[in-house]
Amino acid sequence: MGRRARVAAGAALSLAVLVGLAGCGEETSGGQAGAPLGDKPSSSKVDVATDEMVSAKKASEVEPCRAGPADDGGLPKIELRCLGGGESADLASFEGPLVINLFQGFCAPCKEEMPALQSFYETYGDQVPVIGIDVMDTVPGVALEEAISRGVTFPMYADPGGELQGGPLTARAVPATYVLSSSGKVQLLQMGGMKSATQVKELVEKKLGTTL
Repeated sequence: MGRRARVAAGAALSLAVLVGLAGCGEETSGGQAGAPLGDKPSSSKVDVATDEMVSAKKASEVEPCRAGPADDGGLPKIELRCLGGGESADLASFEGPLVINLFQGFCAPCKEEMPALQSFYETYGDQVPVIGIDVMDTVPGVALEEAISRGVTFPMYADPGGELQGGPLTARAVPATYVLSSSGKVQLLQMGGMKSATQVKELVEKKLGTTL
């Protein structure tokens, strides 16, 4: 192999390595990378409320899904199915302040931060509610099982087809958590797992410019 050929091959290999690393999620302010998302699955082929999921949810303390009171709370008009069965909801019906957590069942950082979000919800949920959305997930039953096993009770929805992608709640990696203000402004709260209710509280206060 000639010198030019070797240089070209080396450059191609370096580019491939960089592309591979770019797909491993983004570093967060806390130094933890999120899990990369795969290709969008066909939503019609993903059952987000199998008999087993419905039974598991009924036996848990997960709260039922409910549409919000707004006609246009600032989010896109996207119909979200309820994870584990229940009432679907138009995303645009939700109004702020609201914390929105995007997750998947096989995402380790997602599972690690669930107790922090649940603790925040138990303490501050009357001021800033929390909802979860299982995104682009072909095995939503795992997502529901993991959430239940970690004591999650806030309502959870499903977006198996990736309808959120390209909008204000785009997830480049999971977990990704957003906050919706009362004026309808959407801000990224944190990309990557959060460790405690205090951390969630401090991030929410900073983004919303308020004190809980």
